[in-house]
Amino acid sequence: MLYLLDANILITAKNFYYEMERIPEFWEWLVYHGEQGNIKIPFHIYGEYKAGNDGLTDWIIQKDVTEALLLHEEVDAKLVTDTLINGYGENLSDVELEKIAMDPFLITHGRMDVDNRVVVSAEVSKRSAQRSKRRVPDVCNDFGVTCTDIYGLNRALNFSTSWAKEI
Repeated sequence: MLYLLDANILITAKNFYYEMERIPEFWEWLVYHGEQGNIKIPFHIYGEYKAGNDGLTDWIIQKDVTEALLLHEEVDAKLVTDTLINGYGENLSDVELEKIAMDPFLITHGRMDVDNRVVVSAEVSKRSAQRSKRRVPDVCNDFGVTCTDIYGLNRALNFSTSWAKEI
């Protein structure tokens, strides 16, 4: 299974659960699973991390981290358009598109192989939301893409602070 990370996963992890200085094992685990082909960040999502100005940006632009985690795959432009129109709505305004950001690219990468890919997002379902306020889990569900959170990822790939001892 390939787990595709939303930008909010690493941002939230860094800010709340897995501070980089306090739990370096988590960040090493991510790189390891990136090298194994289990965790990847689509190009458009990766750009959101690079736009920052903090320890996460410094970490993610390291050559070995980029090589391990960046998904080297072109996204199908027609499928992105379909995700945008059928997942969010037609004729979206510039303001709505700005709110949606890169989510359609992330979801489209998941759609490209629904049986073998899982989108990982910190967003929580809100089925009543419409258009630009739709959440990643809800749009994924509409297209049959499995979506989980950081805890689902950790369970699936068995994260623990002693993970390296087990390999």
